[in-house]
Amino acid sequence: MSAPFLTTSGALFTLDQEHLEIREEARAVAASVAQYAAEADELDVVHRPMAQAVKASGLTRYVIPAAYGGANETLDPLAIAIVREEFAAVSAHLDSLYGMQGVGSYAITVGGSDALRAEWLPKVLSLDAIAAIALTEVEIGSDLRSVSTELREEGDEIVITGEKSFITNAPEAAFFCVLGREGDGYSMAFVPADTPGVTVTSGPDLIAPHIIGGVTFDEVRVPKENRLGETGKAFSLMLQVLAVFRATVAGASLGIGRAALEEALKHTQTREQFGKPLLNLGAVSQKLALSWAELEAARALTYSAAAQAAAAPLAHIAETSMAKVVATETAGRVADRAVQSMGRFGLVRGSDIERHYRNSRPGRIYEGSTEVLLDSLARQLSKRTKAALENGGGIL
Repeated sequence: MSAPFLTTSGALFTLDQEHLEIREEARAVAASVAQYAAEADELDVVHRPMAQAVKASGLTRYVIPAAYGGANETLDPLAIAIVREEFAAVSAHLDSLYGMQGVGSYAITVGGSDALRAEWLPKVLSLDAIAAIALTEVEIGSDLRSVSTELREEGDEIVITGEKSFITNAPEAAFFCVLGREGDGYSMAFVPADTPGVTVTSGPDLIAPHIIGGVTFDEVRVPKENRLGETGKAFSLMLQVLAVFRATVAGASLGIGRAALEEALKHTQTREQFGKPLLNLGAVSQKLALSWAELEAARALTYSAAAQAAAAPLAHIAETSMAKVVATETAGRVADRAVQSMGRFGLVRGSDIERHYRNSRPGRIYEGSTEVLLDSLARQLSKRTKAALENGGGIL
């Protein structure tokens, strides 16, 4: 794989030396497994050479706190976003293997007991335990306050009953961090995948293949020490997970969009029509120039939001939500323009551009769909406007 030619040193957001080195390290790992990208992106099971490359790289040190082998005392969303951008530019499978180790384990990092963290986070770091978080259900997607899975305490145990759906990593996961109702509130529990009463099914088959499946919890019993966060108050814990990792989803989308644009640029520079390269035709060149501008703007927002989220994720959930909306929507537009610019060659099944086009689509749905995030942002905007009108001062 040739080096990407659209990555800047941070034209709109200056990266420090540490983060520049993280990017170079991630880029080298991605290049080392680029030969497997098409193969891996069609799988719904772990691609072992890619998993081994992630493990050997040690880059999972950025999704685990320093006390358990990680790089920093608290997670650095900017570092994770940078790694995900480089990984996703090569393979969505590679990105998911990496990113989900953080998403799936962060509730343990923040809300787990010392014993749980000591036992499981080193395994997440080494990829000896594939992580998963179980939020959505058959009838429940973005409206997580309507989950029907139930948690209850009986003596020294937590009992979990319910069915989760579209759970990333489910068929390969070593454990699940499960969200459910407990009384009038919401709780989370850590459930090893081999616990009696846990049943995992594979599928469905997605347009952008993914390790995904359903999980049924039939009167599953775990020690009450497996509780994550406070009883009945775990909704804020779940929001913290999303607040940290939405910015990293944005990073992954940047990588996919960049890869799609680079494919279009290479094609239009070498493909001639009307006696000149396609890239010299105004209608084509302007579309691609707009894509470049939008990617740079989305990257600046993403890096800024990720940096702000490092110290106080919930305080900056608006910024990380904005970053996810802007970056995922941008990636979709950029991939579509790339296909259009490549004409019939953009429609070839099994090509890199077809793979990037498909991979650009799911990001606008998972970890908060565009519509749900915009609705939440609109409510915040309304509150700020009302407060400004009542108290004077600027709205934004």
